[in-house]
Amino acid sequence: MKIPFVTKDMVEEIVKTYPTPFHIYDEKAIRENARELRKAFSWNPGFKEFFAVKANPNPYLLQLLKEEGCGTDCSSMSELCMADAVGFSDGEIMFSSNETPFGEFTKAKDLGAFINLDDITHIPLLKEECGVPKTVCMRYNPGGIYELENGIMDNPGDAKYGCTKEQMMEGYRQLMGLGVEHFGIHSFLVSNTTANEYYPTLARTLFTLAVDLKKATGAHISFINLSGGIGIPYRPDQQKVDILRIGEDVRKVYEEILVPAGMGDVSIFTELGRFMMGPYGQLVVKAIHEKHIYKEYIGVDACAVNLMRPAMYGAYHHITVLGKEDAPNDHVYDVVGSLCENNDKFAIDRELPEIAIGDYLVIHDTGAHGYAMGYNYNGKLKSAELLLKEDGSVQMIRRAETIKDYFATLDICPAMKKYL
Repeated sequence: MKIPFVTKDMVEEIVKTYPTPFHIYDEKAIRENARELRKAFSWNPGFKEFFAVKANPNPYLLQLLKEEGCGTDCSSMSELCMADAVGFSDGEIMFSSNETPFGEFTKAKDLGAFINLDDITHIPLLKEECGVPKTVCMRYNPGGIYELENGIMDNPGDAKYGCTKEQMMEGYRQLMGLGVEHFGIHSFLVSNTTANEYYPTLARTLFTLAVDLKKATGAHISFINLSGGIGIPYRPDQQKVDILRIGEDVRKVYEEILVPAGMGDVSIFTELGRFMMGPYGQLVVKAIHEKHIYKEYIGVDACAVNLMRPAMYGAYHHITVLGKEDAPNDHVYDVVGSLCENNDKFAIDRELPEIAIGDYLVIHDTGAHGYAMGYNYNGKLKSAELLLKEDGSVQMIRRAETIKDYFATLDICPAMKKYL
Protein backbone atom coordinates (compact mmCIF):
# COMPACT_ATOMS: atom_id res chain seq x y z
CA MET A 1 0.00 0.00 0.00
CA LYS A 2 1.29 3.44 -0.94
CA ILE A 3 0.11 6.28 1.26
CA PRO A 4 0.04 9.82 -0.16
CA PHE A 5 1.63 12.58 1.91
CA VAL A 6 -1.37 14.77 1.10
CA THR A 7 -4.94 14.03 2.16
CA LYS A 8 -8.28 14.92 0.59
CA ASP A 9 -8.78 17.69 3.14
CA MET A 10 -5.32 19.11 2.42
CA VAL A 11 -5.90 19.10 -1.33
CA GLU A 12 -9.31 20.72 -1.01
CA GLU A 13 -7.62 23.53 0.90
CA ILE A 14 -4.68 23.80 -1.52
CA VAL A 15 -6.87 24.06 -4.63
CA LYS A 16 -8.49 27.21 -3.23
CA THR A 17 -5.21 28.89 -4.16
CA TYR A 18 -3.51 26.53 -6.63
CA PRO A 19 -5.80 24.62 -9.00
CA THR A 20 -5.02 21.13 -10.20
CA PRO A 21 -3.00 19.70 -11.77
CA PHE A 22 0.16 20.35 -9.77
CA HIS A 23 3.27 18.55 -8.64
CA ILE A 24 3.85 18.78 -4.91
CA TYR A 25 6.99 17.80 -2.98
CA ASP A 26 7.49 16.79 0.65
CA GLU A 27 10.29 18.88 2.20
CA LYS A 28 10.53 16.87 5.42
CA ALA A 29 10.92 13.54 3.63
CA ILE A 30 13.48 14.93 1.17
CA ARG A 31 15.64 16.22 4.01
CA GLU A 32 15.37 12.98 5.98
CA ASN A 33 16.37 10.93 2.94
CA ALA A 34 19.40 13.14 2.24
CA ARG A 35 20.53 12.70 5.84
CA GLU A 36 20.10 8.93 5.64
CA LEU A 37 22.29 8.81 2.53
CA ARG A 38 24.97 10.91 4.22
CA LYS A 39 24.85 8.59 7.24
CA ALA A 40 25.28 5.54 4.99
CA PHE A 41 28.57 6.87 3.66
CA SER A 42 29.77 8.73 6.76
CA TRP A 43 32.71 6.31 6.97
CA ASN A 44 34.24 8.12 3.98
CA PRO A 45 35.43 11.64 4.97
CA GLY A 46 35.25 12.97 1.41
CA PHE A 47 31.82 11.60 0.57
CA LYS A 48 29.47 13.91 -1.34
CA GLU A 49 26.16 13.43 -3.12
CA PHE A 50 25.88 15.38 -6.39
CA PHE A 51 22.13 15.50 -7.05
CA ALA A 52 21.27 14.83 -10.71
CA VAL A 53 19.66 18.14 -11.69
CA LYS A 54 18.03 16.56 -14.74
CA ALA A 55 15.78 14.60 -12.38
CA ASN A 56 14.15 17.75 -11.02
CA PRO A 57 15.57 21.14 -12.08
CA ASN A 58 13.92 23.43 -9.55
CA PRO A 59 16.07 25.97 -7.70
CA TYR A 60 14.00 25.75 -4.51
CA LEU A 61 14.63 22.01 -4.33
CA LEU A 62 18.31 22.46 -5.18
CA GLN A 63 18.61 24.98 -2.35
CA LEU A 64 16.99 22.52 0.03
CA LEU A 65 19.53 19.83 -0.94
CA LYS A 66 22.38 22.32 -0.71
CA GLU A 67 21.40 22.96 2.90
CA GLU A 68 21.73 19.18 3.44
CA GLY A 69 25.29 19.18 2.11
CA CYS A 70 24.61 17.98 -1.43
CA GLY A 71 26.20 19.19 -4.63
CA THR A 72 24.77 19.09 -8.14
CA ASP A 73 25.36 16.92 -11.19
CA CYS A 74 24.86 19.02 -14.32
CA SER A 75 24.87 17.99 -17.96
CA SER A 76 24.02 21.19 -19.86
CA MET A 77 24.55 24.94 -19.90
CA SER A 78 21.09 25.57 -18.44
CA GLU A 79 21.71 23.22 -15.54
CA LEU A 80 25.08 24.83 -14.87
CA CYS A 81 23.41 28.25 -14.83
CA MET A 82 20.75 27.06 -12.37
CA ALA A 83 23.39 25.56 -10.09
CA ASP A 84 25.32 28.82 -10.24
CA ALA A 85 22.19 30.86 -9.46
CA VAL A 86 21.50 28.76 -6.37
CA GLY A 87 25.06 29.29 -5.18
CA PHE A 88 26.85 26.04 -5.96
CA SER A 89 30.50 26.68 -6.73
CA ASP A 90 33.99 25.18 -6.33
CA GLY A 91 33.80 21.45 -5.65
CA GLU A 92 29.99 21.42 -5.48
CA ILE A 93 29.26 20.76 -9.17
CA MET A 94 29.97 17.68 -11.26
CA PHE A 95 29.72 18.38 -15.00
CA SER A 96 28.96 15.13 -16.83
CA SER A 97 28.05 15.84 -20.43
CA ASN A 98 28.33 14.08 -23.76
CA GLU A 99 28.61 15.46 -27.30
CA THR A 100 29.33 18.69 -25.42
CA PRO A 101 28.48 21.95 -27.24
CA PHE A 102 31.16 24.63 -27.38
CA GLY A 103 31.19 26.92 -24.37
CA GLU A 104 29.91 24.46 -21.78
CA PHE A 105 33.36 23.29 -20.67
CA THR A 106 34.28 26.95 -20.17
CA LYS A 107 31.22 27.60 -18.00
CA ALA A 108 31.90 24.48 -15.94
CA LYS A 109 35.54 25.40 -15.43
CA ASP A 110 34.63 28.97 -14.46
CA LEU A 111 32.29 27.59 -11.77
CA GLY A 112 34.98 25.33 -10.36
CA ALA A 113 33.08 22.20 -11.41
CA PHE A 114 34.60 18.77 -11.66
CA ILE A 115 34.68 18.16 -15.41
CA ASN A 116 33.86 14.55 -16.29
CA LEU A 117 35.00 13.69 -19.82
CA ASP A 118 32.79 11.22 -21.64
CA ASP A 119 35.35 10.40 -24.31
CA ILE A 120 39.10 10.52 -24.85
CA THR A 121 38.60 12.76 -27.90
CA HIS A 122 37.26 15.46 -25.57
CA ILE A 123 40.72 16.03 -24.11
CA PRO A 124 42.00 18.18 -27.01
CA LEU A 125 38.61 19.92 -27.19
CA LEU A 126 38.83 20.85 -23.50
CA LYS A 127 42.41 22.07 -23.94
CA GLU A 128 41.51 24.19 -26.96
CA GLU A 129 38.33 25.66 -25.50
CA CYS A 130 39.35 26.70 -22.02
CA GLY A 131 42.48 24.91 -20.89
CA VAL A 132 42.75 21.81 -18.75
CA PRO A 133 42.11 22.17 -14.99
CA LYS A 134 44.24 20.49 -12.33
CA THR A 135 41.52 17.91 -11.59
CA VAL A 136 39.76 15.95 -14.34
CA CYS A 137 37.41 12.96 -14.25
CA MET A 138 36.87 10.38 -17.00
CA ARG A 139 33.84 8.21 -17.56
CA TYR A 140 34.31 4.45 -17.85
CA ASN A 141 32.29 1.91 -19.85
CA PRO A 142 33.28 -1.73 -19.26
CA GLY A 143 31.31 -2.93 -22.27
CA GLY A 144 29.44 -6.19 -22.55
CA ILE A 145 26.57 -7.21 -20.31
CA TYR A 146 26.58 -6.05 -16.70
CA GLU A 147 25.40 -8.75 -14.33
CA LEU A 148 24.76 -9.21 -10.65
CA GLU A 149 24.37 -12.53 -8.90
CA ASN A 150 20.60 -12.29 -9.32
CA GLY A 151 20.71 -11.71 -13.06
CA ILE A 152 21.47 -9.37 -15.95
CA MET A 153 21.09 -5.70 -15.03
CA ASP A 154 21.90 -3.78 -18.22
CA ASN A 155 23.95 -3.67 -21.41
CA PRO A 156 26.74 -1.05 -21.14
CA GLY A 157 28.24 -2.29 -24.40
CA ASP A 158 25.23 -0.88 -26.20
CA ALA A 159 25.41 2.53 -24.47
CA LYS A 160 26.93 5.64 -26.02
CA TYR A 161 28.62 6.72 -22.79
CA GLY A 162 32.15 6.37 -21.52
CA CYS A 163 35.60 5.07 -22.44
CA THR A 164 37.19 1.64 -22.62
CA LYS A 165 39.81 0.67 -20.04
CA GLU A 166 42.57 1.20 -22.61
CA GLN A 167 41.21 4.66 -23.42
CA MET A 168 41.07 5.49 -19.71
CA MET A 169 44.77 4.66 -19.36
CA GLU A 170 45.75 6.60 -22.46
CA GLY A 171 43.52 9.50 -21.44
CA TYR A 172 45.16 9.69 -18.01
CA ARG A 173 48.58 9.76 -19.64
CA GLN A 174 47.55 12.55 -21.99
CA LEU A 175 46.01 14.57 -19.17
CA MET A 176 49.07 14.14 -16.96
CA GLY A 177 51.12 15.49 -19.84
CA LEU A 178 48.83 18.54 -19.83
CA GLY A 179 49.42 19.19 -16.14
CA VAL A 180 46.50 17.38 -14.50
CA GLU A 181 47.38 16.45 -10.92
CA HIS A 182 44.23 14.75 -9.59
CA PHE A 183 41.86 12.34 -11.28
CA GLY A 184 38.35 11.00 -10.89
CA ILE A 185 36.59 7.90 -12.19
CA HIS A 186 32.90 7.88 -13.06
CA SER A 187 30.57 5.20 -14.38
CA PHE A 188 26.84 4.77 -14.84
CA LEU A 189 25.90 1.23 -15.81
CA VAL A 190 22.38 0.50 -14.56
CA SER A 191 19.20 2.55 -14.30
CA ASN A 192 16.56 2.30 -11.57
CA THR A 193 17.58 -0.87 -9.79
CA THR A 194 16.30 -1.74 -6.34
CA ALA A 195 18.96 -4.42 -5.95
CA ASN A 196 21.08 -3.66 -2.88
CA GLU A 197 23.99 -5.43 -4.59
CA TYR A 198 24.37 -2.90 -7.43
CA TYR A 199 26.51 -0.22 -5.78
CA PRO A 200 28.86 -2.69 -4.05
CA THR A 201 29.30 -4.62 -7.31
CA LEU A 202 29.94 -1.41 -9.24
CA ALA A 203 32.32 -0.27 -6.51
CA ARG A 204 34.35 -3.46 -6.93
CA THR A 205 34.58 -2.81 -10.68
CA LEU A 206 35.65 0.81 -10.28
CA PHE A 207 37.96 0.27 -7.29
CA THR A 208 39.79 -2.46 -9.21
CA LEU A 209 40.04 -0.16 -12.22
CA ALA A 210 41.41 2.61 -10.00
CA VAL A 211 44.20 0.37 -8.70
CA ASP A 212 45.07 -0.69 -12.25
CA LEU A 213 45.10 2.92 -13.47
CA LYS A 214 47.36 4.00 -10.65
CA LYS A 215 49.79 1.15 -11.30
CA ALA A 216 49.83 1.80 -15.05
CA THR A 217 50.09 5.60 -15.01
CA GLY A 218 51.07 6.71 -11.51
CA ALA A 219 48.06 9.04 -11.48
CA HIS A 220 46.65 10.27 -8.19
CA ILE A 221 42.98 9.28 -8.09
CA SER A 222 41.20 11.58 -5.69
CA PHE A 223 37.58 10.45 -6.13
CA ILE A 224 35.43 7.68 -7.54
CA ASN A 225 31.87 8.59 -8.55
CA LEU A 226 29.44 5.68 -8.31
CA SER A 227 26.95 7.87 -10.19
CA GLY A 228 23.23 7.02 -10.05
CA GLY A 229 21.18 3.95 -10.83
CA ILE A 230 19.72 3.28 -7.39
CA GLY A 231 15.99 3.10 -7.97
CA ILE A 232 12.76 3.39 -6.05
CA PRO A 233 9.80 1.04 -5.54
CA TYR A 234 7.22 2.35 -8.00
CA ARG A 235 4.92 -0.61 -7.33
CA PRO A 236 3.41 -1.25 -3.90
CA ASP A 237 4.84 -4.78 -3.75
CA GLN A 238 8.44 -3.65 -4.38
CA GLN A 239 10.94 -3.18 -1.58
CA LYS A 240 12.84 0.05 -0.97
CA VAL A 241 16.61 -0.29 -1.11
CA ASP A 242 18.48 -0.43 2.18
CA ILE A 243 20.85 2.50 1.78
CA LEU A 244 22.58 1.86 5.11
CA ARG A 245 23.37 -1.70 4.03
CA ILE A 246 24.55 -0.44 0.65
CA GLY A 247 26.90 2.08 2.24
CA GLU A 248 28.31 -0.57 4.57
CA ASP A 249 28.86 -3.04 1.72
CA VAL A 250 30.67 -0.39 -0.32
CA ARG A 251 32.87 0.26 2.72
CA LYS A 252 33.85 -3.41 2.87
CA VAL A 253 34.89 -3.39 -0.79
CA TYR A 254 36.78 -0.11 -0.25
CA GLU A 255 38.79 -1.63 2.59
CA GLU A 256 39.38 -4.84 0.63
CA ILE A 257 40.66 -3.21 -2.57
CA LEU A 258 41.66 0.44 -2.14
CA VAL A 259 43.16 0.52 1.35
CA PRO A 260 45.76 -2.24 0.73
CA ALA A 261 46.76 -0.41 -2.49
CA GLY A 262 47.58 2.72 -0.49
CA MET A 263 44.48 4.49 -1.80
CA GLY A 264 42.61 4.98 1.46
CA ASP A 265 42.28 8.71 0.78
CA VAL A 266 39.92 8.30 -2.22
CA SER A 267 36.62 10.15 -1.82
CA ILE A 268 33.38 8.45 -2.77
CA PHE A 269 30.82 10.47 -4.71
CA THR A 270 27.26 9.58 -5.67
CA GLU A 271 25.09 11.19 -8.29
CA LEU A 272 21.54 10.21 -7.45
CA GLY A 273 18.35 11.73 -8.81
CA ARG A 274 15.49 9.27 -8.60
CA PHE A 275 16.53 8.00 -5.16
CA MET A 276 16.87 11.53 -3.78
CA MET A 277 13.58 12.96 -5.03
CA GLY A 278 11.36 10.40 -6.76
CA PRO A 279 9.15 9.15 -3.88
CA TYR A 280 8.79 12.64 -2.42
CA GLY A 281 6.88 14.16 -5.32
CA GLN A 282 3.28 13.51 -6.33
CA LEU A 283 1.11 14.73 -9.19
CA VAL A 284 -2.33 15.74 -7.97
CA VAL A 285 -5.05 15.68 -10.63
CA LYS A 286 -8.84 15.94 -10.83
CA ALA A 287 -11.24 13.59 -12.59
CA ILE A 288 -13.08 15.70 -15.17
CA HIS A 289 -14.53 13.18 -17.66
CA GLU A 290 -15.67 9.59 -17.89
CA LYS A 291 -16.19 7.46 -20.97
CA HIS A 292 -17.90 4.08 -21.42
CA ILE A 293 -17.12 2.31 -24.68
CA TYR A 294 -15.13 -0.91 -25.05
CA LYS A 295 -13.32 0.03 -21.86
CA GLU A 296 -14.00 2.28 -18.92
CA TYR A 297 -12.07 5.56 -19.04
CA ILE A 298 -11.49 8.30 -16.50
CA GLY A 299 -10.18 11.53 -17.98
CA VAL A 300 -8.15 13.82 -15.72
CA ASP A 301 -7.01 17.41 -16.04
CA ALA A 302 -3.36 16.42 -16.58
CA CYS A 303 -1.69 14.62 -19.46
CA ALA A 304 1.70 13.30 -20.58
CA VAL A 305 2.91 16.91 -20.62
CA ASN A 306 2.81 16.71 -16.82
CA LEU A 307 4.16 13.18 -16.52
CA MET A 308 5.68 11.54 -19.58
CA ARG A 309 7.04 8.30 -18.11
CA PRO A 310 3.89 6.16 -18.58
CA ALA A 311 3.50 7.27 -22.20
CA MET A 312 7.20 6.97 -23.05
CA TYR A 313 8.18 3.83 -21.17
CA GLY A 314 4.92 2.19 -20.19
CA ALA A 315 6.08 2.96 -16.65
CA TYR A 316 3.90 2.13 -13.67
CA HIS A 317 2.90 4.92 -11.28
CA HIS A 318 0.61 4.01 -8.42
CA ILE A 319 -2.66 5.96 -8.12
CA THR A 320 -4.63 6.79 -4.99
CA VAL A 321 -8.17 8.19 -5.12
CA LEU A 322 -8.24 10.64 -2.23
CA GLY A 323 -10.97 10.00 0.30
CA LYS A 324 -11.43 6.45 -0.98
CA GLU A 325 -8.28 4.87 0.38
CA ASP A 326 -10.27 2.20 2.21
CA ALA A 327 -12.82 1.58 -0.53
CA PRO A 328 -12.61 -1.69 -2.51
CA ASN A 329 -10.72 -1.62 -5.81
CA ASP A 330 -13.71 -3.04 -7.66
CA HIS A 331 -13.59 -0.99 -10.85
CA VAL A 332 -11.15 -1.27 -13.76
CA TYR A 333 -10.17 1.93 -15.57
CA ASP A 334 -7.78 3.44 -18.02
CA VAL A 335 -6.83 6.78 -16.46
CA VAL A 336 -6.06 9.11 -19.36
CA GLY A 337 -5.11 12.63 -20.32
CA SER A 338 -6.26 14.88 -23.13
CA LEU A 339 -3.44 14.62 -25.67
CA CYS A 340 -4.25 13.55 -29.20
CA GLU A 341 -2.12 10.46 -28.65
CA ASN A 342 -3.43 7.06 -27.57
CA ASN A 343 -0.42 6.46 -25.31
CA ASP A 344 -1.47 9.39 -23.09
CA LYS A 345 -2.48 7.05 -20.28
CA PHE A 346 -1.42 7.22 -16.64
CA ALA A 347 -2.82 3.75 -16.00
CA ILE A 348 -4.17 0.91 -18.12
CA ASP A 349 -6.66 -1.64 -16.81
CA ARG A 350 -6.00 -0.40 -13.29
CA GLU A 351 -8.13 -1.70 -10.43
CA LEU A 352 -9.32 1.32 -8.46
CA PRO A 353 -12.28 2.39 -6.33
CA GLU A 354 -15.23 3.81 -8.22
CA ILE A 355 -14.22 7.29 -9.39
CA ALA A 356 -16.68 10.15 -9.64
CA ILE A 357 -16.25 13.38 -11.56
CA GLY A 358 -14.57 15.83 -9.23
CA ASP A 359 -12.55 13.24 -7.31
CA TYR A 360 -8.91 14.07 -6.69
CA LEU A 361 -6.31 11.47 -7.65
CA VAL A 362 -2.71 11.32 -6.49
CA ILE A 363 -0.20 9.87 -8.93
CA HIS A 364 2.74 8.70 -6.85
CA ASP A 365 6.52 8.90 -7.26
CA THR A 366 6.72 11.84 -9.65
CA GLY A 367 9.49 13.70 -7.85
CA ALA A 368 12.14 12.63 -10.36
CA HIS A 369 11.74 12.68 -14.15
CA GLY A 370 8.20 13.94 -13.67
CA TYR A 371 7.87 17.67 -14.26
CA ALA A 372 11.41 17.63 -15.66
CA MET A 373 10.50 15.56 -18.72
CA GLY A 374 7.46 17.65 -19.60
CA TYR A 375 6.95 19.20 -23.00
CA ASN A 376 4.35 21.25 -24.86
CA TYR A 377 2.90 18.89 -27.42
CA ASN A 378 -0.62 19.85 -28.51
CA GLY A 379 0.10 23.26 -27.05
CA LYS A 380 -0.52 21.90 -23.57
CA LEU A 381 0.88 23.95 -20.70
CA LYS A 382 2.99 22.62 -17.83
CA SER A 383 1.58 22.75 -14.33
CA ALA A 384 2.69 24.53 -11.18
CA GLU A 385 5.06 22.97 -8.66
CA LEU A 386 4.38 23.26 -4.94
CA LEU A 387 6.39 22.48 -1.82
CA LEU A 388 4.78 21.05 1.29
CA LYS A 389 6.99 22.62 3.91
CA GLU A 390 8.00 21.09 7.21
CA ASP A 391 5.61 23.38 9.10
CA GLY A 392 2.66 22.17 7.02
CA SER A 393 2.35 25.27 4.85
CA VAL A 394 2.40 25.10 1.07
CA GLN A 395 4.67 27.25 -1.09
CA MET A 396 4.50 27.64 -4.87
CA ILE A 397 7.99 26.97 -6.23
CA ARG A 398 7.11 27.25 -9.91
CA ARG A 399 4.01 28.87 -11.35
CA ALA A 400 1.95 27.17 -14.01
CA GLU A 401 2.73 28.05 -17.60
CA THR A 402 0.49 30.49 -19.47
CA ILE A 403 -0.44 30.94 -23.10
CA LYS A 404 1.93 33.90 -23.11
CA ASP A 405 4.78 31.65 -21.99
CA TYR A 406 3.98 29.17 -24.75
CA PHE A 407 4.07 31.86 -27.44
CA ALA A 408 7.07 33.75 -25.97
CA THR A 409 9.51 32.65 -28.69
CA LEU A 410 7.06 33.75 -31.38
CA ASP A 411 7.50 37.42 -30.45
CA ILE A 412 8.98 37.85 -33.94
CA CYS A 413 5.59 37.05 -35.50
CA PRO A 414 3.23 40.04 -35.75
CA ALA A 415 0.19 37.74 -35.90
CA MET A 416 0.91 36.50 -32.38
CA LYS A 417 1.19 39.94 -30.73
CA LYS A 418 -2.36 39.78 -29.33
CA TYR A 419 -1.31 36.83 -27.14
CA LEU A 420 2.00 38.27 -25.98
